[in-house]
Amino acid sequence: MNLRLIQNTMMNTNLYRSTTRFAKGSTLALCFCMLILLTLNACAQQKKQTKQKYDVAAFYWPGYHPEPRFKDIGVFPDGKGEWEAIYKAKPKFAGHEQPLVPLWGYENEADPKVMQKKIATATKYGVNVFIFDWYWYDNKPFLEEALDDGFLKAPNTNDMGFYLMWANHDHNSYLDPANPDKSKIYWKGGVDRKTFENMVKHVINDYFKKKNYYKINGEPVFSIYELSTFINGFGSAKEAKEALDYFRAEVVKAGFPGLHLQAILWGNIPSTLNDVPGDKSQTQNSTVEYFGFKSMTNYQWVHFTAPAGEYKDWGKKAISQWSVWDKAFTIPYFPHVSIGWDNNPRFPTTTQSFVKNVNPTDFEAYLKQSKDYLDSHPNQPTIITVNAWNEWAEGSMLEPEKKYGYGYLEAVKKVFLDPK
Repeated sequence: MNLRLIQNTMMNTNLYRSTTRFAKGSTLALCFCMLILLTLNACAQQKKQTKQKYDVAAFYWPGYHPEPRFKDIGVFPDGKGEWEAIYKAKPKFAGHEQPLVPLWGYENEADPKVMQKKIATATKYGVNVFIFDWYWYDNKPFLEEALDDGFLKAPNTNDMGFYLMWANHDHNSYLDPANPDKSKIYWKGGVDRKTFENMVKHVINDYFKKKNYYKINGEPVFSIYELSTFINGFGSAKEAKEALDYFRAEVVKAGFPGLHLQAILWGNIPSTLNDVPGDKSQTQNSTVEYFGFKSMTNYQWVHFTAPAGEYKDWGKKAISQWSVWDKAFTIPYFPHVSIGWDNNPRFPTTTQSFVKNVNPTDFEAYLKQSKDYLDSHPNQPTIITVNAWNEWAEGSMLEPEKKYGYGYLEAVKKVFLDPK
């Protein structure tokens, strides 16, 4: 601590003046100096301790802004992105809770002022990381405006961490509410080596180097959604692994200690790699080990638990898998909690399966279980993931909505910021 700073602090106190008049250079003055030092040090320690013990990372679907490439495929002619599907949704039977209504209205997320509010609200309630669904089609990005023009240009962007989940699935007509045929493919999700190298350069230079890019042990975190699609794009597991080794090397060249690859755990992780010599284990764990993934999480419970019945029961079935994965995998699992599931806004002519009675109370209970899981795994990073900040068209969002207001965010705050 700077002694001049201590002296200046003391000079502003009546006690200092009376003390020095009484006995300049005396033991009493020295003790008072030490008291100030200890107080300032305690304040510094308290400030350091205000950092969240648990990182709550919410997936962010960046589909709510005017994206020029939507016009290329004839989707969302209103020019507001997927908000169009939300405000045009209709209930399909009595009691069906559609349309969902955002409290903040149908805002443009590529506006930094809009994103400033999202960041301020999220961090206030304990959501301190956004995992942006990130896309790369035809050797160029898709839906990056929410991140580039909104999040990264918001005046409070450094208040919140972010990282990328490469949503490398084929882009098909699933998003198009006007098209009952959901099999039409607009862009393929797999990439070749040259395309991958262009993508890696962009990711490292434009995102990893940002002050608030989320890192574990100094390593930027990068998540891959569909591992099978990634492998198929290169033609073999061997070539796919070589591409990831190249990615790691480029990250190190950029000055980082390494790359933290994260797998999205669901059926798209193959359980066998036929072209890998000596691979006889035939498990998903052998696959993630082969490619060098360092952690895994889920994107949505619907990927491994059928969306039917009550939210309370759906969540119990999903969370029961955590203990199974603990035994099956050797890399850390970051517990995941989904809020709900109802993707009927994307299917205006047919009724899709959905989860009933989704509510903040049950959501809070599942958050507590995720916290307990982390507490029982003290040797891994304290991170949970949530689906999602804003998956409005799939009925899973933390963002304030008409029925429960800030209820889901209040649940996060109770569990992770105000534990009893």
